[in-house]
Amino acid sequence: MSPVSAVPAADSAAALEHFSTLLSFETDCADVHAALASDDPLSVDFVLLDVRGPALFGGGHVPGAVNLPHGKIVASKLADYPPDTLFVTYCAGPHCNGATRAAIRLARLGRPVKIMTGGVTGWLDEGFPLTTAFGE
Repeated sequence: MSPVSAVPAADSAAALEHFSTLLSFETDCADVHAALASDDPLSVDFVLLDVRGPALFGGGHVPGAVNLPHGKIVASKLADYPPDTLFVTYCAGPHCNGATRAAIRLARLGRPVKIMTGGVTGWLDEGFPLTTAFGE
């Protein structure tokens, strides 16, 4: 028996529930890129939050992202967004928990939220460019 099968896989019904639920919490770099690159203005139905500090954001971020460090996510910073705005958080990459910290803060404020898995590392791994332009 391999280390992979030493712990049996969940039954199909449990796997369906788990993986379906997982997608309600996460999106990936390819889906975010596709939405941002679309000519359909309705495809960008979320606010992409880069939750790293301003220096890292300035050094390169996903085009269209808004910089709001996870520790500064408070109700007053979100006042200009309707209550049903979906926020998608990302940070440096899978080695960083800033996106999760941001998602927790947003959820505590009653805001819909997903994490973009992979963060900047995943974005670059997919071959997508970063920008250093501000004011996006």
